Order: sequence, then structure tokens, then C-alpha cells
Amino acid sequence: MADPPSPAYVAPDSLPPEPATPPKSLVYRIFAGPHGLRAGWRLLIFIALAAAAMRLLGLIAVFVLHLPRPTAIAPLALNLRKAGLFVCMLFAAWVMSRIERRPVGAYGLPASRAFGRNFWVGSLWGLVTVTALVLAIRAAHGLTFDALALTSREAFRWGAFWLVGFIIVALAEEFLTRGYALFTLASGMGFWPAAALLSAYFGAIHLGNPGEAWTGATSSALIGLWWAFTLRRTGDLWFAVGFHTWFDYGETFIYSVPNSGLVFPGHLLHTTVAGPRWLTGGSVGPEASVFRFILIVVLFLLFDRLYPGKQPGSRESS
Repeated sequence: MADPPSPAYVAPDSLPPEPATPPKSLVYRIFAGPHGLRAGWRLLIFIALAAAAMRLLGLIAVFVLHLPRPTAIAPLALNLRKAGLFVCMLFAAWVMSRIERRPVGAYGLPASRAFGRNFWVGSLWGLVTVTALVLAIRAAHGLTFDALALTSREAFRWGAFWLVGFIIVALAEEFLTRGYALFTLASGMGFWPAAALLSAYFGAIHLGNPGEAWTGATSSALIGLWWAFTLRRTGDLWFAVGFHTWFDYGETFIYSVPNSGLVFPGHLLHTTVAGPRWLTGGSVGPEASVFRFILIVVLFLLFDRLYPGKQPGSRESS
């Protein structure tokens, strides 16, 4: 069954120009543009709202619920932080949607399409892509699967934990760099410049991971740009969320290799990685392998073929 129509992603750079008006004061022009409050100020308000909500949530966790402050990247702590980030960004986006008088789903995650067709098609793409990547490295003698690492009961428990966890991670990271921020910056500088800027930021934040390197960060930036492309063509972020979820799930749980420089417990296999960094990605994992860069090019070409853009004059062509 097809997804219901989205309230959907209308590219802000395609809004019609406002009719000519008398010249405004300097102060007005600093804060307001042709379509109201300028994009930069709206983004700053969004960031301030999300940061304040995160701060409040942290205080509640420590002083009301008496939860310990996390000191390491542990699986549960990571998932809780990402869940908190997503909830706080969603709250901030909801407030901004009231101010801007548009549905909150316009920022890329319409509830009417949640976990619908786009999500599951994206999930299939993500699983096939990570499988192709790992098998290519294995065929080049960069890794071997030695044995199962978990009993059937442990596999079920950890498999469910990581599936839920990576859905949370995907929602948080996609909305952080391709949700409200992309929608808003696109209205000020155009969709593709905004997508490139935020994809570079997405790559840069990966450098904070212990085992990350510039090759992995560059790969993350490029796949972030492709996820922006899927947003442009599908009309929402659900395809990207599905792909992001299952690619990470495949790396961490199914194939048991490093994920953006991080190695977590609860992986299905004992996997041995041995070979040059250009092949295996080294401590970063398959995301820094040369095969990943080749696959990103393939993804752009294949997605462009299967999800063609709209005709000239439409918002897709702007």
C-alpha cells in the first residue's frame, strides 16, 4: 500500500518572491527578509530551544531521577542520549512550527508516513548496501567471519536492543542535520548549499569518536549528502532513517565490525579484520574503506535512475 500524501517537504528555495514593498529600516532588514524572520535567526531560536530542553532534561535525569552521569560511550547511555536529543529537537521544531504557521511534518518527518513504505524501502537499501560493502572487503581478504559470538537467547536480546537503538540514532542524526536545520537554511541559501554545509558538519562530528579518522568523516559527509538527495526526491526523511538504521545495525550487530570508529558489545559474530586501511577502513571500520566511496557513487547513480526528478519548473528542479 502506498504511503498517504505527505504534508511534505516543499523546498524552501522555491518559494515565490514577495511583491515589491516600500524600503524598510536597517534594523528590520537585519532581522527580516522577504518571507519573514531570516533563516539564521530562526535556526538560532531553534538551537536555543533544543539546548534549553536538553539542559532541563539532563537536570531532571540527574537530580530528580538520580541517574548517574555517563562517563563513556556505553550502549544504553548512547541510546538514551540520542533519544533525549531527538525529543528535544522535535519539541523545538514543534514550537517553531507554531511560530512559522506550518505543520511540524514539513521539516522532514511527517507523522502520517512514519515507518511506512519509504522507511522499509530505505531499510532494504541500507541492509543490501552494508552487506555488499562487507562482502566486498571479505572477497578482497580484508576480513573473515570466525564463529557466532552469542547464544540464540543473547542474539535475540541484543538484536532487539540494537534495532531499537539504531532507529533512535537514525531519527536523531537525520533530524539534526537534515530536518529543521536543512529546511530553514535552505530558505536562506538554497537547498544544495545548505545540504552541503550540514553534510560537512555531519562528517565533522564523527571525528569526536575514539577510532574515527578523516577518511571515515569524509565518507559520512558524502553519505549525508546522499541522504539529503533522498529527502529531495522522496519528499521526507523516512527513506534516509530506514537506510541509516539498517546500515548501522548491519555493521554493529550482524557483521560485527567497527561502526564510525566505535566497537560495541552485543555483536552476533566473531569477525577478524586484517588488511590495509584503504581496504578495511582500519579502526574506523568499513565506512572508511575505498569500497564505501565506490558504493556512494553507485547509490547516487542508482537512486537518480529509480527516483527521477521532476520536470523543469518544479520544485525538484530548482
